[in-house]
Amino acid sequence: MKLVVRVKLLPTPEQAVALETTLHACNEAATWAARTAFEESARRPLELRKLTYRTIRERWKLGSQAAQHTIKKTCDAYATLAAGMRACRYGKPGSRRRERVSGKPIAFRAKAAQPYDDRMLSWQHEQRTVSIWTLSGRLKKLPFTGQAEQLVLLAASSRGESDLTCENGSWFLIATCEVSEAEFNGRPAGFLGVDLGIVNIAATSDGRRYSGRRTNRKRECDRKLRAKLQKKNTKSARRRAKRRVGKEARRNKDTNHKISKWIVAEAERTGRGIALEDLTGIRERARLRRPQRAALHSWPFAQLAAFIVYKAKRAGVPVVYVDPAYTSQECSECHHIARGNRPSQAVFACQVCGFVETADLNASHNIAYRGWMVWVCGAGSTVPELALGA
Repeated sequence: MKLVVRVKLLPTPEQAVALETTLHACNEAATWAARTAFEESARRPLELRKLTYRTIRERWKLGSQAAQHTIKKTCDAYATLAAGMRACRYGKPGSRRRERVSGKPIAFRAKAAQPYDDRMLSWQHEQRTVSIWTLSGRLKKLPFTGQAEQLVLLAASSRGESDLTCENGSWFLIATCEVSEAEFNGRPAGFLGVDLGIVNIAATSDGRRYSGRRTNRKRECDRKLRAKLQKKNTKSARRRAKRRVGKEARRNKDTNHKISKWIVAEAERTGRGIALEDLTGIRERARLRRPQRAALHSWPFAQLAAFIVYKAKRAGVPVVYVDPAYTSQECSECHHIARGNRPSQAVFACQVCGFVETADLNASHNIAYRGWMVWVCGAGSTVPELALGA
């Protein structure tokens, strides 16, 4: 399976200028190629290469490999846009947002990531340096650093492409590594149901809950502070706001990593699989009161599910996706479904058999049961390659 490792480059001021100049030129060329692809309806690499390759080499002085990757990056961006359109991520057909996105060519930020292959980038792991191509020539013995376990993984794994990117003045290489997987557990002893929510970010059928109260309070404080700084709009306020860019996203990502690690470790220890809800389109389907909307639309549920899937795949733990309909209204004992089974947000009380349980725990039991049915019946999953370990 493929994993990504991010290392931080430590360039001198002169080397940083060379990297920045290269990144700007590549993205300027990619924006021009995207405009050409839009005007000529050439979205495939071979078609676009015939129209743009020579001009990119001559106008922006890019090397052959850099020009090829720039063109491929443009085609990949249009492929991602087309997939988003099919999944209605930009609204329903005919909506204003969808027309606005599809009616103009893609544009790349000046510091958007640029892919590098083995011809443009080489690693010296013992010295912790890289040799990287730029418009000013090849930069050699450029030092890098990172977390110890990630550096070990980077040195021990075969590598594919790496992306050069700049974030808030810091330079990073994001390397794709091919790592071995654990033996897949094709005969799980059951499934660990995971219910995702707002009050409790995740609740498992074992009774463990990962509360989101503290995280939600911090997010609310962040939103109020951003609104205050935007309203003030002084030089110091803008400087303070700039320092806090991405802080909430990094905190959410760290929380999701911890939760997914605990869930996968428990499933691996007990020899079970993991059952998740298929929450595709949840933002369009959910009808919430105004105070809850920001919490739902800003928490990265898809990121948490993706972390669980890739960690489970690496550990050999099977993952299945189940239909989330009525999991919160269904009794996990008698399977009676009724809206009245939820007298409050936190409590489940079955109107037929009288079973009483915490709402999140009851839902996670239903998810675990549905996961076992999906596995036994061989029903399809929304992500079959990842979920069923193919």
